[in-house]
Amino acid sequence: MKLRRVISGTGLLLAAALAISVIIVANAVFTSLRLDLTSGGLYTLSEGSRNILKKLDEPIALEFYFSRQALADFPQLMNYATRVRDLLEEYATRSGGKLKLTVIEPEPFSEQEDQAVAGGLQGISLTGAGDNAYFGLVGINSTDDKDTIPFFQVNREAALEYDITKMIYNLANPEKRRVGVITSLPVFGGIPPQGGKPWTIISLLREFFAVENLGPSPATIDQDLNVLLVIHPKELKDAARYALDQFLLRGGKAILFVDPLAEGDNSRPDPENPYVVPDLDSDLKWLLDGWGIEIPEGKVAGDMNSAMRVQAQGERGPMETYYLPWLQLSGTAFSKDDFVTSQLEVVHIGTAGAIDRRADSPMAVSPLMQSSDQSMRIERDLILFQRDPQVMLRNFKPDNKPVVLAARLKGKVRTAFPDGPTDEGDGKAAEQIKEGDVNAILVADTDILNDLFWVRTQSYFGMEMPQAIANNADFVVNAIDNLSGSTDLISLRSRSASARPFEVVEQIRREAEAQFREREQALQAKLKETESKILELQKESGDGGAILSPEQTQAIDNFRNEQVKTRKELRAVQHELQKNIERLGSLLKFINIGLVPLFIAVLALGAGLYRARRVP
Repeated sequence: MKLRRVISGTGLLLAAALAISVIIVANAVFTSLRLDLTSGGLYTLSEGSRNILKKLDEPIALEFYFSRQALADFPQLMNYATRVRDLLEEYATRSGGKLKLTVIEPEPFSEQEDQAVAGGLQGISLTGAGDNAYFGLVGINSTDDKDTIPFFQVNREAALEYDITKMIYNLANPEKRRVGVITSLPVFGGIPPQGGKPWTIISLLREFFAVENLGPSPATIDQDLNVLLVIHPKELKDAARYALDQFLLRGGKAILFVDPLAEGDNSRPDPENPYVVPDLDSDLKWLLDGWGIEIPEGKVAGDMNSAMRVQAQGERGPMETYYLPWLQLSGTAFSKDDFVTSQLEVVHIGTAGAIDRRADSPMAVSPLMQSSDQSMRIERDLILFQRDPQVMLRNFKPDNKPVVLAARLKGKVRTAFPDGPTDEGDGKAAEQIKEGDVNAILVADTDILNDLFWVRTQSYFGMEMPQAIANNADFVVNAIDNLSGSTDLISLRSRSASARPFEVVEQIRREAEAQFREREQALQAKLKETESKILELQKESGDGGAILSPEQTQAIDNFRNEQVKTRKELRAVQHELQKNIERLGSLLKFINIGLVPLFIAVLALGAGLYRARRVP
């Protein structure tokens, strides 16, 4: 029996030594093997990211800066930093050695901090001593081009993979992306009332991209353009229509701005028919019909919930009222699953159309911006000839369904020119494409680009500086940035967040806080009631309250007793709230930390007793 015990003890020691050896070997040999057991696959790269990593030709250095000690008291940032670091390690592992990841903890006033600042990282001040903390990423390619994520914001966790993959893609493709513009609007200036200046959106795009003015009706379109902007197409010649059709079918990316009533269109009436309103609508029906997409002619989207407040002339003079055709979009109007719109706060549009998909459409339509269900389609003529906002409000009858204002379109479509180019000169440079995959963004408004709707000019030391009052430009830049990347980058979508809130705990907290607020409001109501009663008694006594009457004294005593009683009840509510949360937290900790080891211990004890009984 004694020998058996010795052998059993030796076996346990050998088993422990073997387990430690296996762990050491696994850490040294199998570090590249990973198993992601999170419900949302938080640490598993999307196929688009993996494809971009496979196509890397040159090495890229990633420097991850995180001030661990300075941010140790911020558990949310610490947890998020762990996720960012683990995801970056996954990138490095999947890159085949092309990504070199370095984790740096910059100390205050150190060389590493100087490198962080030089790299463009944003430091946050945590103390009055001027010490900054850093939590960002610097990427450097083989030609010393840099790209930076200044600070990893927790509220952008769903876009974490997209932001990192976009940085890697930009470093792997550092040339400035080319953006071509086809437009009949004076976006490049030269025509009043813009005073010869380009629209602000063009000036801003030139800071990020190489913008090329292709004119109102180009005969050819360079297939090497990264993105094509088609803004308010009108009277496109056949050669331009054919060039646009072929550009899209050959895989060219485009953003199409089409408007049933472009308020930035400066077309003048025909001198021979001065009372006839000129055409202010775009003309792209010839292309959209083949896609199964419609923007109904003569219809403008109006939304009661998003309508802007404007100054109008009423029966009693100037007044503020809602103008249904001008919309201030925010919140649920934006798609949160698409990076083009997921971070927008407010966008202003004017007299926009509605995007409809026919049942036979080969296109997949993903809304990017839409109105609320309190919307209707207003007749364009009512807006042109009756601009009174009150008339529109009186005639408002909601359709009880939202109107799609901007959407991403994807699908395989046929050419709009099945019989080939209309002119012999068209299409000679390349063989006609009869069918192809189209990837474009369609916006049923052009006024989204107009300075009138999103820019206010302020004077700064004698200079006129444009100031954005809405995210219109951010939408356009996001769309170009997204489309000008690879198809793999476009395919990325928002991921789930790593934070998993305790919903039961939050429910208990909300219920208790609601109960607390009710009691608090009741106490305040009693306080006001008693104060009013005291004032009334003072007025009745006529002595200004210098000497309190017995009634007043009794009222005050009653209030103080009620106040003490109510405060005790409030403390009891808060105590019960904390007690419930602590009880549930202890239970969760026991399940997560203690239950599994306890189960294993009980299982081992049971197995030991079973074996002991079997031994003769």
